[in-house]
Amino acid sequence: MTLEFSSTGLEVPEPLRSQLAQDDVATRLARKDATLWGPEAESEAAIRLGWLDLPASSRSLVSQLADLRAELEREGIDRVVLCGMGGSSLAPEVICRTAGVPLVVLDTTDPGQVAAAMTDLRRTVVVVSSKSGGTVETESQRRAFVAAFAAEGMDEGQIGARFVVVTDPGSPLSETAAAMGARAVFLADPTVGGRYSALSAFGLVPSALAGADVGALIDDAEQLAEGLTRPDNAAMELGIALGAAFEAGRDKIALADAPGTAIQGFGDWAEQLIAESTGKQGRGILPVVLESADAPGATAPDVLLGIVGDAAPQPGPSVGVTGPLGAQFLAWEYATAVAGRVLGINPFDQPNVTESKENTKAILAAGLPAEEPTATVGAVQIHGSAGLLDGVDLSSADGLRLALDALLGAVPPHGYLAVMAYLDRLQDASVADVRAALARRTDRSVTFGWGPRFLHSTGQYHKGGPQVGAFLQLTGAVAEDLPVPDQPYTFGTLQAAQAAGDRKALADRERPLLHLHLTDRAAGIGQLLAALG
Repeated sequence: MTLEFSSTGLEVPEPLRSQLAQDDVATRLARKDATLWGPEAESEAAIRLGWLDLPASSRSLVSQLADLRAELEREGIDRVVLCGMGGSSLAPEVICRTAGVPLVVLDTTDPGQVAAAMTDLRRTVVVVSSKSGGTVETESQRRAFVAAFAAEGMDEGQIGARFVVVTDPGSPLSETAAAMGARAVFLADPTVGGRYSALSAFGLVPSALAGADVGALIDDAEQLAEGLTRPDNAAMELGIALGAAFEAGRDKIALADAPGTAIQGFGDWAEQLIAESTGKQGRGILPVVLESADAPGATAPDVLLGIVGDAAPQPGPSVGVTGPLGAQFLAWEYATAVAGRVLGINPFDQPNVTESKENTKAILAAGLPAEEPTATVGAVQIHGSAGLLDGVDLSSADGLRLALDALLGAVPPHGYLAVMAYLDRLQDASVADVRAALARRTDRSVTFGWGPRFLHSTGQYHKGGPQVGAFLQLTGAVAEDLPVPDQPYTFGTLQAAQAAGDRKALADRERPLLHLHLTDRAAGIGQLLAALG
């Protein structure tokens, strides 16, 4: 099936289309021309365009992974856990959800969620996936699984055979894999950035081991790749639309799977691709992942609606991309690179991602900050950034609602509200309902992200994009903590330090921030949803 692009209610200025055609952007991008984004981006782009070769270069992985899956199944190992963050986990999750095959994705430091993943160990293989090889969340999870396998009575050789590693050549993780005797090590193409790695070993290895047909993904992407030099190809049209919408003031794209489509959760993957690629130098396109195409936030004067899957776009300014998942991955990567050209930014760097990481390291070394709440309402401790809660009567029965109203009132024109939940996305899943509840009460865009996962995704946009965001951070008490083996901190401490580090990054930018700490998670979530009606 070919990929098709359609749009409704969006006008592309002829000068923009003519300029891109005159500059031969379609052909130059397909042929990996690193000069497309200007001289300042050229050195980075020159080593970050390998994703265009993946439909061909990843073909050899298909048979290797089929053999490895069969080998594991012969040993009774049929449960796959993926330890990875950002580009290492988002694509496999979409692939496996779409294919309807089970994959346990561990992209958190929440101790409850980590502990829940360490079950059925006798039938479990762990895929440890990190491009840099130094991702603190992934390394902490690896250590925890090693200890868990040892507690099951496995010796070093047996433990190593339960790990499959995906990383870049020469990374610290590749050395760790060799030292622990990992069953298999897949070295990915270092010229492919994490958010462009869906069709690389990072996307394919865990997906194939879980049972997804990754050969079909490659086939569909390859069919699209054959036509990418044409100036009217569907991916180019999508990129032009994203750029034209931005120039028209629609700098937010609301993403939803088409009703009834086989593709599931595509927006969660595209969110990182778009936000981290474009959100810098005070500019950017903000992705807003919706629960459905008609969810609150789908329409606003600064929003373009994007529908992915097997349906036409909705009425109003919208775009639709119809086609199979493998082609969708490649098309949105290509389109994001084109949009970067229109925005005048480098779509391959992420200059602000390390800031919260460095803050976390400093907090782990110095200890968690002592922060007294401004007020406590039931199971919710309320903290506000400077001036946010001035004059708000938090002592009343409606104190929590009034605090939320103050935050909504602090969202600037053309701005957005980001909900950041450092909680367990399985046990605390209902907290995601706050996105739609908040969106019903404002005409501003509202996003939702699980922490620390979003730090590897929209976190770049929060810091490097336009400073028009307001932020709701949710943290929760840890009922039962979990140690990180051979480290001086627990998962609960690491999670709290990551939240505190991100608060500092936002405070340094003087952004409005409401921090709600739930002393009882279930009760606090109930209070929060009740306060939002």
